[in-house]
Amino acid sequence: MPDHVHLFVRGDANFSLSKWVAGLKRAIASALEVRGKFWQPTFFDHILRSDESYAQKWNYVRENPVRAGLVESAEDWQYQGEIALIDRA
Repeated sequence: MPDHVHLFVRGDANFSLSKWVAGLKRAIASALEVRGKFWQPTFFDHILRSDESYAQKWNYVRENPVRAGLVESAEDWQYQGEIALIDRA
């Protein structure tokens, strides 16, 4: 989407989503050499508690560009995501 991003993130019991998002925002702004305000100060999160919930949210995200009128089919969206493992070990 041109004005926001959807992420599916998983962590262990010690994982802090707010710290992770803050770090991601800093890293992206730095990589893009952004000066000044780029990100909104907060974010919205939703905990997925079941396979059904995961599938519903995944389909919602995939269909977002269609609802926005940017493409006719979700498969046409050139910025479709993929699963990426980030291992800090």
